[in-house]
Amino acid sequence: MATLKKDPKLGAPKIDEPQRQAGGGSAAIYDNARLVDKLSAPFIHYIQVLHDELEKQYKLGTQEGQVRWLTEEQQCSSEDAKLLQNGSVTNFQDYFLSGSANAMKPAAPVDEAYPISNYFISSSHNTYLTGNQLSSESSTDAYKNVLLRGCRCVEIDVWDGEPPSDSSSDEEEMQKYGAPKAEKKDKKEKSGLGLRKRLELRFGRKGASGDKQRSPSPPRKGEASMEPWRSSSYTYRAEPRVLHGYTLTKDLPFRAVCATIRDYAFQASNLPLIVSLEVHTCPEQQEIMVELMNEYWKGLLVDLPMDPGLTSDAINLPTLKELERKILVKVKRSSHVKPPPAPATSNPTTLQAPAPPLKHTTSAESIASSTTEPEETPEGEKKAPAPKPKVIETLSKMGVYFGGYHYKGLDTPEAAIPTHVFSLSEKALMEVHEMNPAGLFKHNKHFFMRAYPKGLRLNSSNLNPSVFWRAGVQIVALNWQRWDGGMMQNEAMFAGTAGWVLKPEGYRSSSQEATQKTAVVHHNLDLSIEFLAGQDIPLPPEEDDPKDLKPYVKVELHVERHEERNNERLPGDGRSNKGEYKQKTKTQRTTNPDFGREIVKFQGVHGVTEELTFVR
Repeated sequence: MATLKKDPKLGAPKIDEPQRQAGGGSAAIYDNARLVDKLSAPFIHYIQVLHDELEKQYKLGTQEGQVRWLTEEQQCSSEDAKLLQNGSVTNFQDYFLSGSANAMKPAAPVDEAYPISNYFISSSHNTYLTGNQLSSESSTDAYKNVLLRGCRCVEIDVWDGEPPSDSSSDEEEMQKYGAPKAEKKDKKEKSGLGLRKRLELRFGRKGASGDKQRSPSPPRKGEASMEPWRSSSYTYRAEPRVLHGYTLTKDLPFRAVCATIRDYAFQASNLPLIVSLEVHTCPEQQEIMVELMNEYWKGLLVDLPMDPGLTSDAINLPTLKELERKILVKVKRSSHVKPPPAPATSNPTTLQAPAPPLKHTTSAESIASSTTEPEETPEGEKKAPAPKPKVIETLSKMGVYFGGYHYKGLDTPEAAIPTHVFSLSEKALMEVHEMNPAGLFKHNKHFFMRAYPKGLRLNSSNLNPSVFWRAGVQIVALNWQRWDGGMMQNEAMFAGTAGWVLKPEGYRSSSQEATQKTAVVHHNLDLSIEFLAGQDIPLPPEEDDPKDLKPYVKVELHVERHEERNNERLPGDGRSNKGEYKQKTKTQRTTNPDFGREIVKFQGVHGVTEELTFVR
């Protein structure tokens, strides 16, 4: 298996104030992050020069001049005139120390009145990993990190757990997350038993002798009903684990992930959290998954539709406001799909009598959630995906508003179910965009779609999220442990928000616009950015002499390409997350560079849409 070199853009999750870590756009500490407590000598010099220039143009010593400068040039509130006081150089400097002088204006409050498919959602991919996709650790700290940074969609890949060992370490670990203590067993009683009998006794398998009190054993294949495989203690049963399958990544208990999500889901945001499940477990372990989610997320979990009188095929998506502080499960639907019934013929149900379960058919084999497309090998060949276990009905029903279906086209019956979700890799989604762009745009105005990085991104690099946002994709899953262009764009989209951003008007379900090209007004842009100075630039880990640092500023514009608007194939299938327009300043040799008011210009840039164009 290929080994990966140490990558400076990859890093274990920060636990000390992760909300200060950029990428997710968390609003929790955004205002404080815009403050500075001192200015370097080059900045102080330029503030004096700027003050003298503005004094001549606006008369900053007067109230009228201050308000005119703030509203016309700074495009901010006249209330900031309080910071300027008498307009002196000292007060002018204080203004630049405050967050009011930041070039990024605060995000507007989100309008929560729209159905949830009308929003872009700050989303993570393989959330449990702390590094690359082949050999990194899995950690609950990764979930804590992204949740405190504003992430609103996390992913959990769940696999069958290994039988617990005889050591007490597993027991002690699980008790941290609320698992019950093990019952004491008489060592003498077990010492005379063979290994097989001892294992049967320990794990509650059918046929073990001398244990009349243990809970029901896993059913045999083909039995009509299935009892959950439960025990009074974690030690006496295998529990589901979270890891990246068929790799060297380390695992962690599903129970621990549930506990961490419970503790941090709503610390940075009150808006709903989506938990995207990749289920690779056997039916017995799926029962345990259901048990643990109900246990840890009690009071937070959406386990029934808001209108229980409708079947899962017919319920409509609620508004964002209706789901505040709620956890929504995204999971594969395990049943045969029928076209949504007409409202007049739907069978009403109640909270006490939920909708009748849909029958299993052979077509269930083809219904999957996110990663059942053919995987690519490093040589570029495609191999058939490993078969997944069927999702049991009790787990499937937890995906009330996010039911995963295998993508077979935009005109299939499941594509008309209000609560369906299609998850596609970046390459597959680009192919849909090329073949049926109008159909893709129409679909994403009403229904959920999720894009995720292709499997060959072994170093956890990210796709270009803005390409997929412009196609209307709500959930663009990124590797948050990697700091690259994709995560920088994610920061640009969600900076200062609570993780859900309302789509532009032409992208919403209420709009009649038929294509991405006509959904928003496109402009031509002339952009000039003047650079004064930089201060306190941290040295890279391998550097210890400030004179060896050669800083410069690179500016990229992420703008809709003409191929996107005109339904043509994107160069490189949109894989690169580099901007379409690039410029950079001259290089300096200090941690406090003086850029000498150098100006970087972009002239005549086409296809600019304010909401979906980013400056990086």
